[in-house]
Parts: sequence; structure tokens; C-alpha cells
Amino acid sequence: MATFISRLPHVRSASGIRLAVKDLIDVEGVPTTAGSRAVAETATPADRDAACMAGARAAGVAIVGKANLHELAYGGAGINEWFGTPVNPLDPDLLPGGSSSGSAVAVADGEADVAYGSDTGGSVRIPAAFCGITGLKTTHGRVSLDRVWPLAPSLDTVGPMARDIAGVVTGMALLEPGFVVDVPPARQVGRVRPAGFDVDPRIDAAVDAALARSGLEVAEADLPGWLAARGACGVILDAEALESNRALLAGPARRALIGPNVTARFAAAEAVTAEQVAGARAAQPGWREALAGALRTVGLLALPTVPFYPPPLAAAPGLHFTAFTNAVNLAGFPALALPVPSAHDRLPASLQLIGPPGSEALLLATGAVIAASAGYRRSS
Repeated sequence: MATFISRLPHVRSASGIRLAVKDLIDVEGVPTTAGSRAVAETATPADRDAACMAGARAAGVAIVGKANLHELAYGGAGINEWFGTPVNPLDPDLLPGGSSSGSAVAVADGEADVAYGSDTGGSVRIPAAFCGITGLKTTHGRVSLDRVWPLAPSLDTVGPMARDIAGVVTGMALLEPGFVVDVPPARQVGRVRPAGFDVDPRIDAAVDAALARSGLEVAEADLPGWLAARGACGVILDAEALESNRALLAGPARRALIGPNVTARFAAAEAVTAEQVAGARAAQPGWREALAGALRTVGLLALPTVPFYPPPLAAAPGLHFTAFTNAVNLAGFPALALPVPSAHDRLPASLQLIGPPGSEALLLATGAVIAASAGYRRSS
């Protein structure tokens, strides 16, 4: 049940910051495995860092290890059949969420102050929600993907995870030196309730209560097309994931080194047709404009990060982890996930804020207002 695939020697940090790095981001001198035996068996130490590591190196942070993940970053459950599934600190019987499961767990259990994750369909936000921490999906293209193992390059992003908003601000400043939150919070937030999905009523109520306590103006926001956008994102993600990992699928011997969960995902991806991909890509600009149009009416949009609480490990198959996240990836917009109190006896809910491209500072400024009034405090 490993949080880390590779631990790094303890080094005293000039900055005092401990950083965990998802093991699909190159760190000089350490092999990158992408959480997969198929990659690990031939992986050699990286000859240089990924570009997104430059700010952390310049700041003198201590890199504590390469964090585990859902194999090849291809899944929202956070399980790993080769290296073990990271243990959710809120409840060891529940899924940690993925694909950045190790990154979320490293932060939640105090082994790191900041972690880098990646988010292609929700892979920063889902584990942040399940582990009761804060995570930021950045605008597509804002953080370099050079030397980051690809899943779906037109959707892939790298973003920071931390226990709270202040930690995520620190993470953004490491990823993008000079980043500061220099804008006021949004004055109005649009509450989105996507049609076609079942939401645990305790989670919906927790999001509504957190927004009400914040003092921000909240308006109901109509955003039709969410379900179709979710489907289009899934088609593009599957097609690009198949292409990104084609070398690992060349022949039965190589395929045998990939875990059953991800093997099943690739089998489904192989059924995606060129016509379906063309249709999904054709729908992308219209969805991007629809989301931008909604955000021109209100400053930010709010909804649950995941419509259900983290389920037991055995319940992973068939769950739609990305129901409320991957439509954001289709547009390429940034989004923030932060924990808020809920009526569940042990677990928080997670509130998601969505903003226009480049609005990371606005998301964090507004998230800070919500977090300050929400009253959620981790017990450890």
C-alpha cells in the first residue's frame, strides 16, 4: 500500500517546503515509472528534470519522493495493481481517488507540504476530494508538459495539491515563479447543477451551505450540454491515451505487464472510431464557448467536485469518477477543488470552482473566502 514509488534521500530544505512529485514527472536521477510495471522494467534514471520542476529547484525545496498513481494515470479510482494502492488517510477502507492518488495521500497524511499531480479528466481534483485536501487543475498549456509522461496531451495539465489554499498558492508559485494572488475574490458565483447525474444529497447540501456562509452572491446557472461534453472528453481522452501508450501495447508480452484495470480501459479505447473522435473534437469549440459564456455572466461556477463520497475499494468498477470534472478538461479551463463540511459522520464534501482560462489567482482568492467561512478543519 505504497504512497511513494521512489523515496528520495532526506535533504534539509532551504525553503522548509517538502514536495512530492507524481511519478510521471521526470526528476533528475530517478526513474519515471508512470505507476506501471510495463514502464518500470526498462526505465532508467532521468537525465534531467521535467521543465515544471525548475521553480522548485530554484526555491531549494526538499523533494521527498515520486508519488504513486493509478497506473499510467488512466483511471479515477487511484488504485495500482503493481505498486499497491495508496491508503486514504480519512478511511483506509475507501478509495483514495486518482489518478494522482499518491500525491493526495502524501499531502493528507503530512508526508509532504505540497504535491504535484496531473489532471486530464479530473486526476488532481478527484483525489483531493476523496482525501479531504485542496487541488488545482491549471489552465491547459499554462504549465509545461515537457518530460511529463503523456496520457492525452490535448487535455493533460500539471497542478499543485496541498492541505489548504495557502499551500496550493505556494505550489503555484513553485510551478510558476512570480505567481501571486493579486486579485479580489469573485463577487458572484454561479451554482451549476448538471442534468443527468445522481448526486448524494449531503454533498449538494454541503456545497450550497458553504457558498451561503461565504457571503458571496450566488445565482443559479443553467449550463446545458454538460453530459455531452463529458462524453466528448472521454472519447478524446481514450483515443489519445491509446496513441500515447501504443509502444506498451505492442504484443501480448508487453500487454501482460499492464494491470487488468488499465488493460480493460485500453480494450474499450480500441473500440473508439475515427468518426467518434472527429465528432468529439468538432464539439469542443462549442462547449468551450458555452462555458465561457456562462462565466461572462458570473465570475466563477460552482458545483461538487465528485457527486459521491469515496467508495470502498471493491466498488471502483463502473463508477463515474469524472462526472463533474472532465467537461472542464474538454474546455481547457482551470478549476479548484476544496473540502467543505458535510453531514457525513466522517467525511467532508468537496466544492469545485471553475473559472475562465488564466483565472487561477481568482479561483484561489475566492476559494480562500469560502474556506475561511466553511469551518472545515482536518482532525490531524
